[in-house]
Amino acid sequence: MALRLSPHVTVMANAAHKAAKRLLRDFNEVEQLQVSVKGPSDFVSQADIRAENTLREELNKARPGYGFLMEESGASGSANWAWRWVVDPLDGTTNFLHGMPHWAISIGLERRLADGSAELAAGLIYAPPSDEMFWAEKGVGAYVNERRLRVSARREMSQAVFATGIPFGAVSLPRRNAFSRTLAALMPDVAGIRRFGAASLDLAWVAAGRFDGYWELGIKRWDMAAGLLLVREAGGFATDVGEADPRETGDVVAANPHLHAKLREAVAAGMGK
Repeated sequence: MALRLSPHVTVMANAAHKAAKRLLRDFNEVEQLQVSVKGPSDFVSQADIRAENTLREELNKARPGYGFLMEESGASGSANWAWRWVVDPLDGTTNFLHGMPHWAISIGLERRLADGSAELAAGLIYAPPSDEMFWAEKGVGAYVNERRLRVSARREMSQAVFATGIPFGAVSLPRRNAFSRTLAALMPDVAGIRRFGAASLDLAWVAAGRFDGYWELGIKRWDMAAGLLLVREAGGFATDVGEADPRETGDVVAANPHLHAKLREAVAAGMGK
């Protein structure tokens, strides 16, 4: 029996599918895209902008009045939003522009609580090249297409494969140094460390048990909103290096329950905490 998606997840899935159609066409013609440089290793293409416009139109049509936080256009809508979409229209832009089929659309949904904080209510990460749709709702669980997800059960660091994001030229020297120290400490103790270039998919793959954990410093809210919920709903931990909300600090450590504390300790030590 096919899973019945909730109204919110249905809206997200429909919007992602519509944006993906044009992205796939652009990906097949990637050499013809006009690209402007935003900064070192940080590109924006016509594909990003078209996808973001499509997602905004579809999400707004289905849920008028919801706020938006989007990678290219920033925050929009009412400042007093009760619900807000947090959207990365093309996570893994550099992969996309180099013809690498590892990129995704990420849509998170935040709900404002009485104390003014925002909880993650739902999240969806769609990878068009593989046609994998990862999605989760708070209290409902995490799924890829129609299959329930669980984080891995590995307990030993020597068996673990972790994902990360290697800092590039625009990243500050302290961040680069913190990464180098963490990497040097982990490499001798683990089975492998991977850098695939799309934070949302790194988190989705932790939820799916493909990676045992993931860490990265200084990423954006739209990179992680959907993925944090996926990991948590799949039985894992997704936190800041300390006690803060990773959406506020930009620093993420996600892993299964057996390895999270060890990974977070290594990252904290690399940061000098």
